[in-house]
Amino acid sequence: MADSSISLESMRKWVVEHKLRTVGCLWLSGIGSSIAYNWSRPSMKTSVKIIHARLHAQALTLAALAGAAVVEYYDHQSTKSGPVVNKYPNQFLAAHPQKD
Repeated sequence: MADSSISLESMRKWVVEHKLRTVGCLWLSGIGSSIAYNWSRPSMKTSVKIIHARLHAQALTLAALAGAAVVEYYDHQSTKSGPVVNKYPNQFLAAHPQKD
């Protein structure tokens, strides 16, 4: 039980850190599996198979984006130290001070 919650938490952290990569991987797997499924149906034209695969992948992408939004919302609600501030802009601002 404890190992399951640890792996679920580590997966959640990875998704929070790599949102676009997660959505892209889901899109690629969705379009690949949809093409594989549609290719097994010989009664359809090739163009219709590709259109169906794109529509399935688009629906999966919308679901993945909604899931990423839920994870982001949950992450912001669960942080007790306030909003998470991105540390990278401070590096660039310190390296290039503006002249007055």
